[in-house]
Amino acid sequence: MTQSPEKSVYISSEELARQREFCTLCRELLFERFGEEPKAFVHTYGCQGNVADSERIKGMLAEMGFTFCDTAEEADFVLFNTCAVREHAEARVFGNVGALKPIKESKNNNMIIALCGCMTQQEHVAEKLRRSYDYVNLVFGTFAVWRLPERMYDLLRRRKRVFDVNEETGRIAEGIPAVRDRTFRAWLPIMYGCNNFCTYCIVPYVRGRERSREPEKVIDEAKELIASGAKEITLLGQNVNSYGKTASFDTDFPALLREIDALAGDFIIRFMTSHPKDCSEELLLAMSECEKVERHLHLPFQSGSDRILKAMNRGYTAEKYRSLVKRARELMPDIALTSDVIVGFPGETREDFDATLSLIRDVGFTSLFTFIYSPRVGTPAAAMEDPVPAKVKGVWFRELLKAQEDIASVRCKNEIGRKYRVLVEDFDGGYLSGRTSGNTVIKIPAETGDSVGEFAEAVVTHAGNWTLEGRLVPLEDS
Repeated sequence: MTQSPEKSVYISSEELARQREFCTLCRELLFERFGEEPKAFVHTYGCQGNVADSERIKGMLAEMGFTFCDTAEEADFVLFNTCAVREHAEARVFGNVGALKPIKESKNNNMIIALCGCMTQQEHVAEKLRRSYDYVNLVFGTFAVWRLPERMYDLLRRRKRVFDVNEETGRIAEGIPAVRDRTFRAWLPIMYGCNNFCTYCIVPYVRGRERSREPEKVIDEAKELIASGAKEITLLGQNVNSYGKTASFDTDFPALLREIDALAGDFIIRFMTSHPKDCSEELLLAMSECEKVERHLHLPFQSGSDRILKAMNRGYTAEKYRSLVKRARELMPDIALTSDVIVGFPGETREDFDATLSLIRDVGFTSLFTFIYSPRVGTPAAAMEDPVPAKVKGVWFRELLKAQEDIASVRCKNEIGRKYRVLVEDFDGGYLSGRTSGNTVIKIPAETGDSVGEFAEAVVTHAGNWTLEGRLVPLEDS
C-alpha cells in the first residue's frame, strides 16, 4: 500500500521552521564574519531542474542576509550547483573550482566556497573534494538542499569544513522561497527523481526515486507565479509523463496540464522532459486541446536501433517512437519535435548508427541535443565492452550533425511568412529575441528593449539553419 505523502515524501513543517531559525542565526554570524551585508555568487551547471534548485538556494541565502553579485571575484560566498550527466560537465566544474583558490588567497581569505548538486552526491566526487580541494568549505548533495541554512550555521559556528552528501530517501520541501532571475519566465518543478534506470544515466542514483508534488501544491504555485507576472511557465521533471504514478493521489500529467491550462491569466505553458515509454494518447490529446500549451514536444529517443535501445533499458522500440510521432502530428500538424541522441553507446555498430540516422530523417526534428557517449561511474553501461574507437565515434557524430543541419535548414525556410505570438525574452545588439510556439529562436530588429517581458506578434522574414528572423506586426495588422 502506498504511504501517505505527508509521511513518506514531504519534509515536515517543523523541520522547515527549524531551517528558518537557522537562517536568522546565520544572518548574525555572517555579519560578524564579513562586517557588512555579504554578497553571494551562484553559478548553475546542467539542466533546468538545477536552475530551479538554484532559485530556491538563492531564496534561502536571501533569508540569511545575502545580496547577489555577478562574479566570483566580488563575492563572499561562491556556490557551484553541479551537473553529473557528462564527463565534460564535471571537468568544467573542477577547473572552475581550481580557479577560485587564488581568488580566495589573494582577495578574500574569508570567502566561503560551496559545491552542491548531482556531482557532489557521488561518493567518488565528494572524496576527491575532501582530499584535493581543502579550500572548499561546504559540500552538500541533492537530498540536502533544504538543509543549507543548518549546514551554513555549522560551518560558521565551528569554522570547519562541512560535508552533507549522505544517501537517503529523497523528500520534497515545500514553501522554500525562491529568488528568480526573471519574473516573466518561471520554472515550476512538479516532481523529482527518476525510476527508469537507463543504463547510461546517473540521475536515479543522485536524484533518487520519483516523487511527485501534490497537484494542489503545483496549482497554488502556478497561481502565485501568474499573479507575480509570469507569462511563461515551464513544468519540470526528469520524466513528467510519469507524474503521479507512484503517489497516493489520482491526478496524472495530462490532467495536471489541463488544470494549469484552465487557470486565469495570459500565459503560456511548456514542459520537459517527456519519456517516450510513458508518452500517452491522453497527453497528446491534452496538448492538442489546451489553449496555453505550446506546440513543442521534447521527446528524447537516444538511438534508432532496437538493439541499442534494449541495452540502454529505454523500454520502447524505434517503431513505437515513430508511431508516437505520427499520432502527435495527426493531432497537431504544426507541432515541433526536438530530441536527445547519444552517439557511440557501448557496442554500437555502424548498422546501429545508420538506424539512428534513418529515424532522424524520417521524423524531421526541429533540433537535436547530440552527445557522444560519456561513461558515468556506477552505471551499468560503464562496465560494458566498448570496442569502437573514439575517432570513429567522432566521425559518426559529425555525420549526424550534418544530417540534422540539413533537416533544420529546410524546416526553418518553411517557416518564412508564418506569424507567431512570441514572448520577448531579451534585447541585445539591436535585436529582440524570443521563441516560437515550437521553441525556435526568432530575432527581431528593434531600436529599444521596451517590449522585453511582453507578448508580441512577429512574421518570419528570414531563416538560418537554426534560428529565424522576423519583423513585428503592427497592432492594426495582427
